[in-house]
Amino acid sequence: MTRVKVCGITNLEDAWTAIEAGTDALGFVFVPNTPRYIKPDDAKAIMRQIPPLVTTIGLFVNAGGTQIRDVAKKCRLDAIQLHGNESPELCHSLNLRIIKAFRIKESEPLNILSKFQVDAYLLDTYVKGKLGGTGKTFDWNLACRAKKYGQIILAGGLNPSNVSTAINQVKPYAVDVSSGVEAEPGRKDPQKVRDFIRTVRETDLS
Repeated sequence: MTRVKVCGITNLEDAWTAIEAGTDALGFVFVPNTPRYIKPDDAKAIMRQIPPLVTTIGLFVNAGGTQIRDVAKKCRLDAIQLHGNESPELCHSLNLRIIKAFRIKESEPLNILSKFQVDAYLLDTYVKGKLGGTGKTFDWNLACRAKKYGQIILAGGLNPSNVSTAINQVKPYAVDVSSGVEAEPGRKDPQKVRDFIRTVRETDLS
């Protein structure tokens, strides 16, 4: 079964919408001055009110190890997603469950993934000046090739209309959605969230 992560959660209502629709994981963006940023204290308050079997993941970009550990401890995060230029050494030193994100350029080789001994690789679309949440897809053939390095979480431009095609082509460990189920940056559209997750489940059963 393909796991689902709904990222960019900023409020309890959106968290519960995703949970009731059947998400496996919620993502919280701890990157200041971005549209989906949430303060650690606010994220902690949400996490106290959600079921214990929903995985919570904190997203960071080029943050220091001390900051990452402090937020992970405060919020009791289940895993960390690193979306910047973090080194393999930093990933290893954190002693946490790590998802390392890579923004895919079609002209660049994928063997950089082999340098990172992490729990999963998240593949997102490269857009100059953007760290994610662009709503744009990339060549999914590259995601198929990346599977030889480990578990792949497919992101980048996924929405209720294209996620079935993505799963059938790539067969990833998980799919990650943020802007594709939003009413506006930082606010989810409940119907889009339900449609997305329902489509994933139906695709798995087909």
